[in-house]
Amino acid sequence: MALLRDWGLTLGKWVGRPPVRLQQDSGDPEVRRVREAAAAADWATVRTVLEARSESEDRTELLWAVGDTAGVEEWIAPVLEAEPDAPLPRLVAGIRHISWGWEARTGARAKDVSREQFEVFHARLRTAERWLYEVAEQEPGWTSPWYGLQITGRGLQVGQDTARRRFEATVRRDPHHLGAHQQQLQQVCEKWSGSHEEMHAFARESAFGAPGGTSLGQLVAVAHLEHWLALDRGADARYIQRPEVAASLQKAADHSYRHPDFVRRGGWLQVYNTFAMAFSMTGDVASARECFRATEGRVTEFPWYYVNGSDPARAYKQHRAFTGS
Repeated sequence: MALLRDWGLTLGKWVGRPPVRLQQDSGDPEVRRVREAAAAADWATVRTVLEARSESEDRTELLWAVGDTAGVEEWIAPVLEAEPDAPLPRLVAGIRHISWGWEARTGARAKDVSREQFEVFHARLRTAERWLYEVAEQEPGWTSPWYGLQITGRGLQVGQDTARRRFEATVRRDPHHLGAHQQQLQQVCEKWSGSHEEMHAFARESAFGAPGGTSLGQLVAVAHLEHWLALDRGADARYIQRPEVAASLQKAADHSYRHPDFVRRGGWLQVYNTFAMAFSMTGDVASARECFRATEGRVTEFPWYYVNGSDPARAYKQHRAFTGS
């Protein structure tokens, strides 16, 4: 944050640049379809969309489009009663209760969250855990319930050992699952009782332990941004501008989105946004420009809310202006 303030950037006119817009999803048309169906309480369409996307193709984004939709907790209840042995309604209910739980908690710091909010938060997460464990037992090959359990585990503070086992259960089923690795990275962050050293080690091992061309190189950039975020003003800028930080970002980029096997699918847009932010903060204009141009003005909330929680698109614009892209 200090680095951005020190640049003294202001918003200008964006002549010749793609218009900036906050991207709510990866651009997959099925995400919008399933979100609209969830808002309309149209279980038949929700089920059709979800069943058409196999677990091996990672239907995480589709599930969260449903889970983040208000009111799902109401209409999914009679579906559960009508289909008592079906795993998919339980998976949807579990994912919805995770999102609904975090809505109760809000994004405030723990000291600013009331006891009543925490009670509702934990109750909803415990309900989610019950359903997700049932799904995991019914469908042992599915990744999604274990991914959901990674998130409930952090909210319920199950501890690092249990959290690690849940992560390992997810990646046994999908070794390069980006969301699972992102969740585990958060788990080992200093702010969640981990450490900077553990976080960076996990990011490197995950990124470079995977074949070239996966999205896991993003973890290296996220780890540097998390480290930067944890530091006081002045120390944050000194850290992010260290030559070894820039060098590690280049290495991760080469192994990830610059690799010839990289495919723009799933979370690819967030990968470019993350590297765009990280490179611009190091002062590497050319590399940041490369990423900004690839996004074509499409902004993902993460990681830009690290700079401006209320207006991620504004943060994107400011950094993009610095690169002249």
